[in-house]
Amino acid sequence: MISNGKVKAYSGQGNLVGNLIAFLFVFGLLVGSVVAIGFWSLENAWIPGLSFMALWTLAFFVAKEVIGRSDSLEHQDLHGEHGEPLDAMASRAAESQASTREPKAH
Repeated sequence: MISNGKVKAYSGQGNLVGNLIAFLFVFGLLVGSVVAIGFWSLENAWIPGLSFMALWTLAFFVAKEVIGRSDSLEHQDLHGEHGEPLDAMASRAAESQASTREPKAH
């Protein structure tokens, strides 16, 4: 993750309280979905079933799409198509566009 122009060692560095709150929120959604499915019976299936699916989907969505985006950059792409830095990708593109008759400078 990049914060203030500096690369952090990992995305959760220095965010213990925020990480615990996020974990407890998502875990609460998962536990709530299990509790909701516990009320499922043959006479009463719609409300517990739909609440289970809604809570589980919300827990998955929050964890993957909201919390899981901490390492992405919106306006700056740091890596090329194969994971190499953009400057390496630009030099590779320049080499491929160079004429084969011209000797390459080393």
